[in-house]
This record gives sequence, C-alpha cells and structure tokens, in this order.
Amino acid sequence: MNSSLNAARRLWDLGEARADVVDVLVVGLGATGAGVALDAASRGLSVAAVDAHDLAFGTSRWSSKLIHGGLRYLASGQVGVAWESAVERDALLRFTAPHLVAAHPYLLPLTPAVPRARAAAAMAGYRLGDALRAAAHTPRHLLPGPSRLPAGRALALAPPLRADGLRGALLSWDGRVVDDARLVVALARTAAAHGGRVLTRCRALALAGDGARVRDELTGDEFDIRARAVINATGVWAGELTPSVALRPSRGTHLVLRAGALGALRAGLHLPIPGERARFALVLPQADGRIYAGLTDEPLDGPVPDVPAAPERDVAYLLDVLGTVLDRPLSRADVAGAFAGLRPLIDTAGAPGSAGGRTADLSRRHAVLRSPDGVVTVVGGKLTTYRRMAEDAVDAACPHARASRTARLPLVGAGPVRPGAPGRLARRYGSEAWALRDLMREDPALAEPVALGITRAELVWAVRHEGALDAGDLLDRRTRIGLVPEDRTAALPAAEAALAYS
Repeated sequence: MNSSLNAARRLWDLGEARADVVDVLVVGLGATGAGVALDAASRGLSVAAVDAHDLAFGTSRWSSKLIHGGLRYLASGQVGVAWESAVERDALLRFTAPHLVAAHPYLLPLTPAVPRARAAAAMAGYRLGDALRAAAHTPRHLLPGPSRLPAGRALALAPPLRADGLRGALLSWDGRVVDDARLVVALARTAAAHGGRVLTRCRALALAGDGARVRDELTGDEFDIRARAVINATGVWAGELTPSVALRPSRGTHLVLRAGALGALRAGLHLPIPGERARFALVLPQADGRIYAGLTDEPLDGPVPDVPAAPERDVAYLLDVLGTVLDRPLSRADVAGAFAGLRPLIDTAGAPGSAGGRTADLSRRHAVLRSPDGVVTVVGGKLTTYRRMAEDAVDAACPHARASRTARLPLVGAGPVRPGAPGRLARRYGSEAWALRDLMREDPALAEPVALGITRAELVWAVRHEGALDAGDLLDRRTRIGLVPEDRTAALPAAEAALAYS
C-alpha cells in the first residue's frame, strides 16, 4: 500500500475508521504511538491511530536527538535499561533507519574540574558501553570505540574549549538521529504502507476497552471508533485519559545557539554538571549550523501544557554550565531559541524522585499497564527504545497476534540511496531523496531555499506525502525552521505557498 499521508488520504481513512471495527486503536502519534501503529499493522492487524494534533507534536520532537546505548543507566546500575538501549540502537543503525541514524563523536574535556579519578571512571564507563555495543552485534565501523585524545587534538575538534588547564579529552561515539520528528514521520508512513489509518487532528475524548469517543478537530464532529484493543500511547498526557496511570513529568530544556556561536565545532561535547556525579550537559552541533545545548531535568508541577515553555532560569543555568569549559563565555544574545520537552516518567511510590523528589533519579524504564476497563497504556522509556515499547504494548493488548516483525523492518526511506542524490537530502529522506530532486527538476522554482538549506520542494513534499496540514506542521515538525522565531516568521510565506501549491 502507498505510504503517502495527505489531506485526501486522511479524509478517506477517517471514513473507514468510523465504519469499521479495528483490531487496534492507538491513541497518540509520537514515536511510541507511531511505533505501536507500525508494530500492529506489520503483524497484519487492522489499525487506526489518532492524535489530537500532529505527528510528533508532543515530547518526541523535543529530544536531544540522541540514539544512545544507555551509558548513564550503566552508571546508575540500570544494566537492563542500558542493554535494551544498546540493542535498539543497533536496530536503528543497521536495519530500520540507517538513513536517519548514524554515529557521532563526543568529547569529554579533561579540565581542572574533572579530576583524574573521575576521568578514569568515565573512561571505564565508555568501555563498558563499548562492550554493550559488541554484545549487541553493532559493528565497530558503524560505532567506533572510545579513546583518549591529547589537548591539541581535542582543540582541533572543539576550538571553543578553554586551552588553559586542558589535559586532553575522552572521545566516545554514540548514535544520533538527524531529526527526531522525521523519525516519527517515517514510522507513521511505514505504518500507513502496511494498511494503518493514521489520523491527525483527531482528539480522543474518552477511552474504553472497546474503543474511544473521538472529535475531529478540523470539523468539530464527534464520533466513535470501535476496536478490539485500545492502546494509550499519549506519553506525559496518558493520565488524562487513563486516570489510574501515575506519572511524574520532568522538563528538559535545550538551547538553540546561533550558527557560529561556538566556531567550527566538529564534535559534540559531554560537560560534567557541577555537583552531579553522573549527569552531563550536552552540546550537539547540527548539520544546519545551529547548535543544541542541554539539558535540564526538573520536575513539572501542575497541569501538563501542550507545548511547554523553556524558562529563562533554565537558559541561564545552561549558559553557566557551558561557561565552565569555553574560552569565550556565551551570552544571552548567542541564544537564538530554546525548547523544552516533557519526559513521562513513572511515579513509583517510595522510589527516589517520587513524592516531590528529584526526577533525575527516576528510572527511564518503560511500563505497560492495563486498566480495569481493558485499556493498555505504555509509558516511560525514551526515544531510543520506542520500538521495544511498541512491541511490548501490542503483545499485551493482542496476546494472540503473530510475533513482532519490526526489529528488522526498514522504515520508509531506508532503502538504497541512488548515486548522485544531494547529501543533505539523502541524510533526511534516504532512498526518497531522488524523488525530491525530480520535483525540483519539474519545477525549478521549488529548488529555491527557504531557510537552513531547506527548499520549497521539501515543503511541497511534506504536504503531498508526509501528512502536513498547515504551516505549523511544515515549519515546526516536518522541518525545524520554527525553533528560531525569526526564521519561522521569514519562512511562513513559503509554507503557506506550499500548502496552496500542493
């Protein structure tokens, strides 16, 4: 079946979902929900998947873009979580999304604030992580091992580092996705290719074990979707639909630094957070020239917002952490934007971090819960392990279904890339890059850049094939232009033109 998502297909699938009884109704279309839809559809089950907003509207688009092997979890003794992360990272690197996920180097600068004993402990952790890589059968050519670099080599890779007192750096490698929202789009489109009905702008108002009451947010029309199994994959909002689910949301803030703010940074940075034993800030250079720096881990109290704000105190805190290693401290003017995501951590009574404690101490392990009315809820976890979370949720909701196929199932775009495809398009669209090139050849005006190297053709493609229904979908999720407010404003006319063009 065709993988394209667009307004016409949404209208057709909406009619079908209202008329049929599906095997599985999935609520939520972030990474986990889209992963659940794909897992169920690829097992041959009929699937409807709904989201009140858009693909990757919630937490999934606000990640650090890391596809990591769980080094932090090793440090806290969560060996099972670390192993699961390493296995899932291997699947993404080798089989399911090699066009979107690749290895990236990171430096831990050995400054006077990093004693030799701590440096030795960090290197031991990196080597344990490399052992997990080997156990997960990830080839070393895809994910190189750790090493120690002299100061000169560290400065060549990261010129913004303060040279005074620098003893060198520890070099490690981990996975990174080019764009977390694009991963979700690929999941949703692959689910659609297997017959799944992917319905954005459809808000679940109430859930039961045999379906849900849903409102079409474009028309206001309310209707029922009937299902043999219902899976709540709404992440940090899960408790609003299933009150028995107790979560402890945590806010993680990232800065978006202007291109050039840190010079020619060729590697990411792991920066020890003062006063913390096993937590690091991250500096992540992006292909578009921007640099992400994060992240905080603070409890969220009160109602859960649709789009969380990044508080100024988080911005100041992260700038201070960066200032501990940089030759030239950054100012607020170097910050072009900021974003915050909410982690759906499980509140386990009596565990560290519960009842007002530190969310940084809560486990990142996921859980699959069944409420008395039969609704299955999947919560916790992280971006790297979305596939395993989805598999576990479908196993629980549909115990008699065939086994999951997704560990080796390529996502849309994961096929061979035709020689001659532009590199930036190949990294974002994989085997579909040439189709974007053809679109530009058919209408040369579509080759015009909008921002960050993104062309008008990519906006048109998103409307025709990736389910984008409005300018927000185009600028905030199919591309990440909207992370910087002035870039978003400048690109808005092009987004509106793409919607009309298509």
